[in-house]
Amino acid sequence: MPTALRWILYPIVVVVGLAAIALAMVAVVLSLAYPNLPSLEILTDYRPKVPLRVYTADGYLLGEFGEERRAVVSIDEVPPIMKQAILAAEDERFYQHSGVDTLGILRALQANLVGGGKRQGASTITQQVAKNFFLSSEKTYTRKLYEALLSFKIEHNLSKDQILELYINQIFLGQRAYGFAAAAQIYFGKSLADLTVAEVAMLAGLPKAPSSDNPVARPKRARIRQQYVLRRMLQLEFISDEQYEEALAQALVIKRDVSERPIHAQYVTEMARQIAAERFPEDVYTRGLRVHTTILKADQEAAYDSVRRGVLDYDRRHGYRGAEGYVDISRIKSEQDEALEELLQDFTDAEDMHPAIVLEVSKKAIRAYRRGGEIVTLSGDGLKFAASMIDNKAPANKRLSRGAIIRVQSDEKDNWRIVQMPEVEAAFLAADPRDGAIRALIGGFDFNRSKFNHTTQAWRQPGSSFKPFIYSAALERGFTAASVVNDERISFPATVTGSQAWEPKNYDGKYEGPMRIRRALARSKNMVSIRLLQASGVRFVQDYVTRFGFDASKHPPYLTMALGAGSATPWQMVAGYAVFANGGYHIRPYIVSQILDDKNQLLAQAAPTTAGDERLRAIDPRNAFLMDSMLRDVTIYGTGARASATLKRRDLAGKTGTTNDQVDAWFCGYQQTVVACSWIGFDQPQNLGRRETGGSAALPIWIGFMSKALKDVPESFLPAPDGIVSVAIPDNGKGPGRELFYKENAPAEIAPIWPADDGSEAED
Repeated sequence: MPTALRWILYPIVVVVGLAAIALAMVAVVLSLAYPNLPSLEILTDYRPKVPLRVYTADGYLLGEFGEERRAVVSIDEVPPIMKQAILAAEDERFYQHSGVDTLGILRALQANLVGGGKRQGASTITQQVAKNFFLSSEKTYTRKLYEALLSFKIEHNLSKDQILELYINQIFLGQRAYGFAAAAQIYFGKSLADLTVAEVAMLAGLPKAPSSDNPVARPKRARIRQQYVLRRMLQLEFISDEQYEEALAQALVIKRDVSERPIHAQYVTEMARQIAAERFPEDVYTRGLRVHTTILKADQEAAYDSVRRGVLDYDRRHGYRGAEGYVDISRIKSEQDEALEELLQDFTDAEDMHPAIVLEVSKKAIRAYRRGGEIVTLSGDGLKFAASMIDNKAPANKRLSRGAIIRVQSDEKDNWRIVQMPEVEAAFLAADPRDGAIRALIGGFDFNRSKFNHTTQAWRQPGSSFKPFIYSAALERGFTAASVVNDERISFPATVTGSQAWEPKNYDGKYEGPMRIRRALARSKNMVSIRLLQASGVRFVQDYVTRFGFDASKHPPYLTMALGAGSATPWQMVAGYAVFANGGYHIRPYIVSQILDDKNQLLAQAAPTTAGDERLRAIDPRNAFLMDSMLRDVTIYGTGARASATLKRRDLAGKTGTTNDQVDAWFCGYQQTVVACSWIGFDQPQNLGRRETGGSAALPIWIGFMSKALKDVPESFLPAPDGIVSVAIPDNGKGPGRELFYKENAPAEIAPIWPADDGSEAED
């Protein structure tokens, strides 16, 4: 063989031999490795970690719990433009290759060599699915080999659409969002079907660097990536030139506060979470449970707005308390110093009440730094509330000076004003009196400040709002709405009260002598309530109130029970008043109607008690009818007259409640379709202030809610049950009238009471 030929053939033989050896080694590796690849059961029986979600009765999301925020969709639910954006960004030859794109690898290799470094990757969507489900992110040749082998196995066992569906639901896209459906909600507050071309391009660009380059963390980097995806979509003819230009020009509205809840129902959401966790403790946050509450969105928002307004109105009536705190800004170099942001970290926003650091203060204006770098100026009316704390005579530890922490709020005209976080707390609960379904629940002023749920956990004295149950017991013992009881001073020795001598008083300090109990309830006369309890028997009444759902041990058998000196929660008070509203049936309030799994299979269902079932009969229907009649007088002529006057209705019933020393203020009442109770007081019981009564502090909250809950709801009244008769009553200076009686108790005539009732209102 000529020497020249040998120099040509030997290298060829060596190369071929080495190639043969390499192929043999690859074949050995494949024959050993492929059978040992993991099972694809995790893909064929895909069970992603889907968070627990809580919904209103009318289908609105209240909140979710879980490490991964995910919404699983089928491939058929993904709009074509979303699929095209993903393919343009990640794997344009997805439907042509068999798991590993050799052309893509060569193209990426060429680009990297020409570019002088690693510029492009060549992982297919199938490879990314293999990595996300089975492998780590380490960059080794062994891992890449297993990734390729797994990709071939996946392609052999699943269709292209199945693989793409797995990718769309599993991929991490930043801000705890897993899957494109979840990301659409988190970043844009939209479903996939509602996204624009610009928005799908933004989402499709996220897989490359989801944590660092998402539109919340680094909007500029996310925008650059979005523009790249749009160019690729144009090149691949997925979009037209016009669509491309329109998408580039669209200004994206990103949800900056990714933790925001669309409905103010944190206490409701937490209650639902606890109920679900108790029922399904093992995998409550990963199996995609859907908890449906009884809450109605419109009612919940009405309750939130009314409680917030009522508490802030109360707070403003009692003046500005001064700076919330102080921070050291002596080393701050400018109004945009990043250290200012750090100093605000310990002060959280409370809805629209934003913490701010005072930078400059004078009697006419205050300049303050608000989170995010905004400098706000407060002047004129915006300073009136805090004027006393700008004065040099103000206490040094409360004075508004440089470095003071204040709260600022923007009004409807975008003018800033000083506000303050209230110290007082409040609760509100509304339910359907027919079955106990909770329609709205506000457990406190600010869930982030205190998780304590005052509607279920706060045992407080109900005060005069408890009197209707005393009166109902009196009717049971033979009293009538026309019975006359003396409203005069009374005193009891310690042997009667069980503790010490007691000389109770009427709230208004006025005593009217003999009066009918209908009028006494309307005017909340303490002396009459005490005498009714005494005549009915305290032991009897203690047992009687359990018919309404109250705990007898919380209402000791003493005459102080007549003034609501026991303990009750708003939850119990709503259940109690529902008995009057529904004609005498004891229902049990409930807040979760059903729990479903991720496939909408029913796991748990509420079994509410419903008015009309005689097994639930708590009181005689005639008793309920008379109490309803008297409680409507409270809202028309009595301590709650503001309710009917404001709402222009005569089918409202209820009772104010103010405890001794104005510690707790209540209003509990109803219309035939909704029963509700509002409460206001301090967590550490203290005086609410002079003339802060149920009528002035709690009733406005109730009215605010009812004004929205009863909009377009026609007036309705309890039908008179059998055995009720109407008897004429004397003129008494106000014209003739009638009174209602049990048929067997109806008198032939009713004696007049002198002096005549003047019809004036009383405070409670």
